Amino acid sequence: MYRLLTDAPRTMVPPKEDRHGPLPPLMLTLTFVTGLVDAVSYLALGHVFVANMTGNVVFLGFALAGAQGLSASASVVSMTSFLAGALAGGRFGTRFAAHRGRLLTVATALQAVLVAAAVLTAAASDGRMTTTVQYTLIVLLGLCMGTQNAVARRLGVPDLTTTVLTLTLTGLAADSTRAGGPAPRPGRRILSVLVMFLGALAGGLLLSHAELALTLGLVLLLLAATSMAAHRLSAPDAAWVRPLQ
Repeated sequence: MYRLLTDAPRTMVPPKEDRHGPLPPLMLTLTFVTGLVDAVSYLALGHVFVANMTGNVVFLGFALAGAQGLSASASVVSMTSFLAGALAGGRFGTRFAAHRGRLLTVATALQAVLVAAAVLTAAASDGRMTTTVQYTLIVLLGLCMGTQNAVARRLGVPDLTTTVLTLTLTGLAADSTRAGGPAPRPGRRILSVLVMFLGALAGGLLLSHAELALTLGLVLLLLAATSMAAHRLSAPDAAWVRPLQ
């Protein structure tokens, strides 16, 4: 319990000597973004995910088996867009390998541009979810989340992948003291799951009571804030900006 109570605050407000500097709270922000975006994709874009590719693979199998309410083409487009975004994120990771702060700044700025295009698309549709609007949004958001996933992987902050929670939940149970393990970072793991849940909850509530463009606007605001924060906190001599060994 003591480890849990101390780990959570250290994740939200890292101490100065933390190897990852301000990255943990910034990655939690991106985890919240993931919850929002997948709420949009699943609830508004036809039961498809743009961040959770495991879900898309399963949905594709269901759709090909003839399950109602699922689209094989939507799943394929989402996965293809995600892979293209991951490719871009991987190239950013190589280009900015020497400076993690600059990598996060540039990647989230690109994500913000993609989401800004999604906001404009949703606003221009005036609430009509045509096939063109649906697939345009899937492509834009898939590119966005693929980039985020690749960059989070390169940043390498433990237990803060921003999109994948299966291993986080597994580690939370398998590494617990009751299971005989050391229970590393339990607070961080619980925060990651909680923040994803809150993002999905917020997205579901916003979509129930407001226009799609407003929900995407919140995503845009969070990404822009993350990019600006990463830029301002990336002092050239800061230890956390250096790549992991």
